[in-house]
Amino acid sequence: MNKFFAWMLGMLLLGVSIGARADIPDPDVLIRDTVRDVLAIVKQDKDIQAGDQKKILQLVDAKVLPHFDFERMTRLAVGKAWRTATPEQKQTLITEFRNLLVRTYTSAFTRYRDQTVEIKPFKMPAGADEVTVRTLIVKPGAQPIAVDYDMEKTATGWKAFDLSVEGASLVTTYRGTFNEQIQQGGIAGLIKALVEKNQLAATTPLRKTGAN
Repeated sequence: MNKFFAWMLGMLLLGVSIGARADIPDPDVLIRDTVRDVLAIVKQDKDIQAGDQKKILQLVDAKVLPHFDFERMTRLAVGKAWRTATPEQKQTLITEFRNLLVRTYTSAFTRYRDQTVEIKPFKMPAGADEVTVRTLIVKPGAQPIAVDYDMEKTATGWKAFDLSVEGASLVTTYRGTFNEQIQQGGIAGLIKALVEKNQLAATTPLRKTGAN
């Protein structure tokens, strides 16, 4: 199971909406409950497992996006250059980065087999507004993969702004790529590269592949 698959499976596992609840669950409870629900959905839905891109994207748009702070993720990934971007460029970067993550790695749905997720013991610090929830993705016969969620408390509940797989941060990984593109073509060059990647991903059918 490679890091990109684990990153995106982690995102998708957090995606089942429990926004209808009147209370705001603690971050570890949110992850525990939503992991159980999303694994049940993917396990039962053969269309998703087979790579039905339209159905997957509809599910992601409805269930995943509300639980991630894509503005903060994008700001962290772009780094210092974020301050030089215009408001319009910032909004475009947020949209294109979100679409890149969603479209490029929806293949995580098709690669699900029999993984389970264990939530490590968690104690909420008094008054905390940022925490890290540590989990393990477990697959029989394979080494467990550590996935850590960096989360922030917002007015609408806890949201993830980064994921780390075996210590490798999703945001930091993209920051390296983004910095290279910004050095070559500025913010406009980064936007152009993201748009082109998303256009390619949108026209490339998902293919069912074996789990790593």
